[in-house]
Amino acid sequence: MKCSLRLGSPSRRVALLAVVLAVLAGCTTIREGRGGPGQRLDPWENWNRKVFNFNEALDDVVLEPVATFYADVVPQVFRRGVTNFFNNFSDAWSAINNMLQGKFEAGFQDATRVGTNTLFGLLGILDVASEMGLEHHYEDFGQTLGHYGVGAGAYVVLPLLGPSTVRDTAATVVDRLASPPALFDGTGKQVGFTLLQIINTRADLLGATRVIDAISLDKYTFIRDAYLQRRRSLVFDGDVPETPETPAAPDEAASAPAGAAAGSVAPPTAATPASAPPPAAPASTPR
Repeated sequence: MKCSLRLGSPSRRVALLAVVLAVLAGCTTIREGRGGPGQRLDPWENWNRKVFNFNEALDDVVLEPVATFYADVVPQVFRRGVTNFFNNFSDAWSAINNMLQGKFEAGFQDATRVGTNTLFGLLGILDVASEMGLEHHYEDFGQTLGHYGVGAGAYVVLPLLGPSTVRDTAATVVDRLASPPALFDGTGKQVGFTLLQIINTRADLLGATRVIDAISLDKYTFIRDAYLQRRRSLVFDGDVPETPETPAAPDEAASAPAGAAAGSVAPPTAATPASAPPPAAPASTPR
């Protein structure tokens, strides 16, 4: 099997274009200091819901049945090996993004994970590094852009790919260049690796999606808020600053309920885009 990294001129131009698009699209949400207020996060909610419904219908008809069959037929040990194999590529890309962000210790640990699992874990099929106590440090190019102040931009639901933001959508183009399908010549190999990754990932999420279906009144809102909260947390490495809110007028402050904290935000509804609440409680605007 011939394997070659496709980093020719066209790929570099695509990567550069993605960065430019992310910077231009996120410029309205770049803040002077971390945690500043951002723009409306879901201005395209009507369109996003249509794409979300399309993705849900496709999942119900195709992806979930195929993933369920895959999980029933393929033993868990083999499915875990496939997950580990793809995670090994993710660790390599994470190491690069950590270095780009100046997180050299985390980048070195990710690089050590890749080397360990590649050499001693059958090209990453076995996660030997985790057994040795080497932890993952999940970083992608969207987080790197966020680290340097590029705002998340509007929330967007992508066909097939699901929840994203303008910044993360542009960064995905670069992230795909570091995924296993991009490393192999030939359309057949690329399609095969892509389908395997999609089906295996969907099989890993079967339990989670059933829980979401059971507990969420509005699945779209639940997924949107959870995604935005998680992405913001990842950009800030879990240390999310509070977003300054506009002070209430004296009369409003006096008439506020006794239990309401200053700067609190009402829970989002399907008709009103949220600033960035978590699934269970309001949160600050995602980066």
